[in-house]
Amino acid sequence: MKYQTLLVEIKHSIGIVWMNRPKLHNVFDETMISELIEAMRTLNDDPAVRAVVLAGVGSSFCAGADLKWMQRMAGCPFEQNHADAMNFATLLHTIDTLKKPTIARVHGPAFAGGVGLVAACDIAVTAYEAEFCLSEVRLGLIPSTIGPYVVRAMGERAARRYFLSAELFTAAEAYRIGLVSDITPPGELDTRINELLGQLIQGGPVAQALSKEWIRTVAAVPVTPDMIKESATLLATARASKEGREGIRSGLEKRMPAWLGKKKKTATKKVTMPKTKRNKK
Repeated sequence: MKYQTLLVEIKHSIGIVWMNRPKLHNVFDETMISELIEAMRTLNDDPAVRAVVLAGVGSSFCAGADLKWMQRMAGCPFEQNHADAMNFATLLHTIDTLKKPTIARVHGPAFAGGVGLVAACDIAVTAYEAEFCLSEVRLGLIPSTIGPYVVRAMGERAARRYFLSAELFTAAEAYRIGLVSDITPPGELDTRINELLGQLIQGGPVAQALSKEWIRTVAAVPVTPDMIKESATLLATARASKEGREGIRSGLEKRMPAWLGKKKKTATKKVTMPKTKRNKK
């Protein structure tokens, strides 16, 4: 499918979604939001895709919402305005619940809704020079749709500061508070992502999808007798599943599991991000 605001490619079983409005620092509008939903769902349904990377073309990851679009929506009837806001909320939920592992490749500015995109991904790797800002209150807005994902990632205490102050903070601070998973020099950003992708594709795809679903179930929920029982049921079911049996058998036989093909076993499978101008600062 051809997109107006995205570049989507599949390389070595990895789906890479590039937000492609570099002159506007990849700000999103209703078109980009709808295209991101479509692209994510398409990659999620493709059995050949094992993981998804979300990235930005040009000097920025994503500077948030297109203010011209926001202004236009503010002047619409509430029902239309609300439906449009729901579309962005749907995008965040789509990324968050994707069955495939997701990595945000962050460089340059990640502001407002861009921070929400980072937080909705499973893993976020950022270059040292990246900058973050939850700027909504300075525009008289609320970081509401991104709130559940950002608060989950950085914690309530950090959210109280950065939601209310709207101050700029560094990649090092984003790492300290848990918003991002790793920081690296700009020239090593793709190398680090490659290493993670190599680790991710070693796992069983069904097991990874179920693991993500289980994380959402148990996060911030008390460990009750019912949860303990459910956790045992899930383990027993996974062990008896086709993928579980194959994974255990391949470990005992010291060979690659079926989902990796018949290649010689190595410590880490090399996966390479495409070397193009678009993934440079």
